[in-house]
Amino acid sequence: MSFQNNIFFQKVKDYSVSKEIFELHHNPEYDLLITFPKPSLEKLPSYYESDDYISHTDGKRSLFERAYHIIKNVALKNKVKLINAQSQKGKLLDIGAGTGDFLVVAKKDGWQTTGIEPSNKAKAIAINKGVSFADNLANLESHSFDIITMWHVLEHVPNLDEYISELKRLIKPTGTIIIAVPNFKSFDANFYGRHWAAYDVPRHIWHFSKITIEKLFAEKEMKLVEVLPMKFDSFYVSLLSEKYKTGRMNFIRAFFVGLKSNLSGKKTKEYSSHIYVLKNK
Repeated sequence: MSFQNNIFFQKVKDYSVSKEIFELHHNPEYDLLITFPKPSLEKLPSYYESDDYISHTDGKRSLFERAYHIIKNVALKNKVKLINAQSQKGKLLDIGAGTGDFLVVAKKDGWQTTGIEPSNKAKAIAINKGVSFADNLANLESHSFDIITMWHVLEHVPNLDEYISELKRLIKPTGTIIIAVPNFKSFDANFYGRHWAAYDVPRHIWHFSKITIEKLFAEKEMKLVEVLPMKFDSFYVSLLSEKYKTGRMNFIRAFFVGLKSNLSGKKTKEYSSHIYVLKNK
């Protein structure tokens, strides 16, 4: 896949770490937004060096963080329910496992679990919870996993084509890949524009639509079989977007924008984030 003939879309600021300005370019062939310039592999880790990068900590310092973890516990149960609907309990690989809570819950439910996590800080927290990790994807055996999950991770990977090829290599012929990513075509994305928190440049290199996911995986002989909404995301993203836009957490306004986004998504099928269920053709 090559992403050529891209069109300037808009400028977006890195609100959480560097305060630098980046551009989003739209690729019409894949209906994909691309962060430009893409950070070098050497510099990319520096954009994650923040105590506010919530998926790399178990912090509960504020009302926002406490609310995040309450919602996360509900989401964990839903994720395990989803993987159980796809396969009998077998081998599960979670890429971008963070502090390991999903794998902890899945293991208790009977899954054989393995994680991949580039953040040493997050990985150390997960290891203390009993989570097992592989060093990298290349060392894992081909066609060895019944389920591969990436919860808000695919948007971070530097080389999209190589990464999807690795997913194809690792999944069993009868296995399922589950990808969760933000949706730049949602109501809250349009409402907040350049302040939309889920752009999260430059940590989010790629910004997907349903067309993007379907086309990218079709090129690897995989089919999109189901698209599911992540309804909590609209509230979480709207709350951060309010902070980026106004400088403060406006809980009431964020709640109503998140609610309106979900109501809009019910009609348009364009939610703040989607879960994509993919299988081999």
